Amino acid sequence: MGFIDKMIKRSRLKSPWIVHFDCGSCNGCDIEVLACLTPIYDVERFGVVNAGNPKHADVLLVTGTVNHRNRHVLKQIYDQMPSPKAVVSLGACNLSGGVFKDTYNVLNGAHTIIPVDVFVPGCPPKPEAIIDGVVEALGVLKAKMGMGPVPQATFMPGDEDGTPAGALNEEAPASEDDKSLQNAG
Repeated sequence: MGFIDKMIKRSRLKSPWIVHFDCGSCNGCDIEVLACLTPIYDVERFGVVNAGNPKHADVLLVTGTVNHRNRHVLKQIYDQMPSPKAVVSLGACNLSGGVFKDTYNVLNGAHTIIPVDVFVPGCPPKPEAIIDGVVEALGVLKAKMGMGPVPQATFMPGDEDGTPAGALNEEAPASEDDKSLQNAG
């Protein structure tokens, strides 16, 4: 890998261009994505630029429920992006279908159509979580470029052993905080 190639890859990581695609949401997630661009959160200070063309984007942000009509458009946008690329799935509807899960027209998540690198849960996810998701996607992009290690998967409580998040495990001793919450209720 030559000097010029390294500089291009480093510049892509320091100033990632994102493209946002709404599969058909209630606009809750879209408003939070736009809030990231306002002066309060200002993702542009990190070098993140909202691109209008997928041919120029490094990271794809996907929101809303994926259905039979928009799955082709989502796949086209993904295919138009240059490699390497990273995909961030935002919101409960895009992760699993949300409240529309298992209905006749919903495909239960973008990961059924395109490979997703980072999942950001929430209904809608907060701007801080979206920014964290983009930063996590940059780690994935760095690994895909061969410039760093593959990031370790981050699990929510309960993901490792299959128990639902927030469920108390009877075999494990409860912490002092758990005991005080149980006694308070």
